Amino acid sequence: MQKLTFASLLALAFAGLSHAAINDPCSANGTPGVCLTTTVCSSGGGTSRAGFCPNDPTNVQCCSKTCSTNGVCRFTSSCASGNTLTGLCPGPSTFRCCLPSSSACVPALNTATIDHIKSSEGFVPRPAPDPIGLPTVGYGHLCQTTGCAEVPYSFPLTTSTAHSLLISDLRTYQTCIARDINDSVRLNSNQFGALVSWAFNVGCTNTGSSTLIRRLNAGEAPNTVAAEELPKWNRAGGQVLPGLTARRAREVTLFRTASSTIVHPC
Repeated sequence: MQKLTFASLLALAFAGLSHAAINDPCSANGTPGVCLTTTVCSSGGGTSRAGFCPNDPTNVQCCSKTCSTNGVCRFTSSCASGNTLTGLCPGPSTFRCCLPSSSACVPALNTATIDHIKSSEGFVPRPAPDPIGLPTVGYGHLCQTTGCAEVPYSFPLTTSTAHSLLISDLRTYQTCIARDINDSVRLNSNQFGALVSWAFNVGCTNTGSSTLIRRLNAGEAPNTVAAEELPKWNRAGGQVLPGLTARRAREVTLFRTASSTIVHPC
């Protein structure tokens, strides 16, 4: 068995006195938190508790915060529901507002949005290639299996069954837009609907990492952001498509149409 030298024992002793990194997770009497300076914590609306970030300077303490409705700030990896909101917690981007599964709130879509999406997608009763060759059916349902076997309705679809399929499909995009936009951003029914139409067309991964969402979350004027950013999303397969240019223009119009119904945050 290898013996430890005096030097190695001394090194271990000093290692035990090293500081934990700021932004490391902590727990204050069972409440999840993150090690932050007290200044950063308080500026983000959090509460600092001493003694839970061992060996750190006195101004680095365990920062915790409640958020939204029945939510608590915690690292996304420990949020059991997976239902998180950004922009409500101090600290690193992975320290987010974690909501219980039962508290998930997804704003409803108004008739103007549904009509806009139907008009943009067009009605296809049987699976057929879209303008860039992807198999779709109904109002823009992208087939996931051969022959769109996952669709729970028989072909040819009627406008009624296609409507039901669309409403089911849109839930995913309502959820990701609501999730990615901070609660501090107020959107009316037309603004939210225009963003869902955009997400339905380009996908949640693209919208979630977009400059448009980042600018909204930074507090810029929504109508200005939409008018400047939506028209940029007019390419497919590397080519500008006139149909997408027209669709983005209609989404900007819908977004900027006044509505007294605020749906986000809900």
